Amino acid sequence: MTPKKVGFLAGGNCHALAIARHFAAQGINCFGIGRGPEKAKPLWLAPDGYRYYRAHIGEQMAEVMRVLDDERPDTLICLAAQGEGAASFGSDSWRFYQTNCVYLAQITEQLRCRDYPQRFVHIGTSELYGSVDAPAAETAPIRASSPYSISKAAFDAHLEVLHRVHGFPMNIIRPSNCITAGQQLHRIVPRAAICAVYGQQRLELQGAGLAEKSYLDTEDLARGILAVLERGDLGATYNCGPQAPVTIRYLVDLVAAQARVPFDSFLTVVPARQGEDSRYWLDSTKLRALGWEPKIALHDAVQRVVKWARAYPELATMPWKYEVTP
Repeated sequence: MTPKKVGFLAGGNCHALAIARHFAAQGINCFGIGRGPEKAKPLWLAPDGYRYYRAHIGEQMAEVMRVLDDERPDTLICLAAQGEGAASFGSDSWRFYQTNCVYLAQITEQLRCRDYPQRFVHIGTSELYGSVDAPAAETAPIRASSPYSISKAAFDAHLEVLHRVHGFPMNIIRPSNCITAGQQLHRIVPRAAICAVYGQQRLELQGAGLAEKSYLDTEDLARGILAVLERGDLGATYNCGPQAPVTIRYLVDLVAAQARVPFDSFLTVVPARQGEDSRYWLDSTKLRALGWEPKIALHDAVQRVVKWARAYPELATMPWKYEVTP
């Protein structure tokens, strides 16, 4: 099915806004629901006509469902998550299970009683495969290694049961780490871009940047979602990533090249973060069989973020973390 109206859960998320920009360019009607207020302009790059409703999917479920019942989207894309593997080892680790499992199980139970959703697309994570020596297909063992990835894997399993037992119309898409303009400033590419462009702060390169991850422009994720909606099997899980991973050091080197500054002029090497996996690598053969391929090269994805950093000088003085009360 080609969607006509798409609702985004966590609709203020930078990736939700990037996907909405791509969808809006295809003539798809988009709106979002999120717990936080609209952010400052550098971090809020919504397409024209994008409607945003502020409501917490856990604490304000009645308001969330009122919006959905009024909008009646044929497709829901769920990016709602308490994110970041490193942060999930802290004293608030329980919040990852609350948001990533309990709240989402509650909203899918509400949606099972509605007649308008034709597809619920859950955006999962490559982290639940753990550190791998070869590309992980969708059938690879789950080796989640943090409360974050464990909680994400648990809801994936819940969705699979809902589909098998109740016919809940879902798909799971597990993407690589995505890059987009407007991304949270503590993420590696925007943080490196701001440090390189403005030189006011130094980038802390954890573990000398030797860990390997797969990176994808969010616009290519948007294309992957459309491929699944239009040609994918209902109830199936699809990985969405490039052919090979790169080291974080290589990624930062791309930022330095795009910013035209020496690699070592804006960074400091610090110890690796707690619990960091050494390599994330996806086998996306199943999605490629639907005709999907990444169209945006990694250096072009990085260039987009560097251009965005240059376009908004206020980024140099903005806090790294945008705090929203859980």
